[in-house]
Amino acid sequence: MSGVNDVVRPARPHHKLTADGRRMREVLTYSRRGSRFTPRQAEAWAAHQADWVIPEEAVDRPDFDLAERFGREAPLIVEIGSGIGEATAVLAAARPEHNVLALEVWLPGVADSLWRVAEAGADNVRFCSVDAVWSLEHLLAPDSLAELWTFFPDPWRKTKHHKRRLVNPANAALASSRLVPGGAWRLATDWADYAEQMHEVLDAEPTLRGGPVERWSERPVTRFERKGIDVGRDIRDFLYRRSA
Repeated sequence: MSGVNDVVRPARPHHKLTADGRRMREVLTYSRRGSRFTPRQAEAWAAHQADWVIPEEAVDRPDFDLAERFGREAPLIVEIGSGIGEATAVLAAARPEHNVLALEVWLPGVADSLWRVAEAGADNVRFCSVDAVWSLEHLLAPDSLAELWTFFPDPWRKTKHHKRRLVNPANAALASSRLVPGGAWRLATDWADYAEQMHEVLDAEPTLRGGPVERWSERPVTRFERKGIDVGRDIRDFLYRRSA
């Protein structure tokens, strides 16, 4: 089972309230950006949103079933932070036997991704703009992911913001618990101190085995990767697998 059904889920981030009804301040791994679409994004959204985008409010329903959104049961891959879908479209098109759930909170990025996956013929992708950590915890069952992809997550460069980085001990343990035994977590970053943190955190997680690897040849060079290369930053790839 790829989802967690028939439960009342806690409030999603941005929906949590204090006892006196005020919006609760939360430490999140992302910040919301603008939502204005270009004409091309608007066209892609109109053409594909109904079929390929899971509405945020849908996950609040106790009977939410992720497999139903794909129209089939299949091994599941989750991508955290799919951006504008450059990697998503290529990798998903090469894996038609998998369901690919792309988690991305930036709606113009989702709209860009829609036309990319359409051009690639990757109709095995569904997008959702719900917080990735919340989704791992409350939508995905243990032992349900064949792979997890995290390419160029926000490095939160200022020291005071490092607490917002996705790869930390708690999130590593959670992510590993959602992988099937032997399931792969692939990561990439162009930020040196974040690469060091990833290496340290994931090495310390007792249920994971792996480390730095050569650049994954299947992963296309994305806009974020090109930016890093242009300013002389080294690209670091990691591959960890959940131990049996």
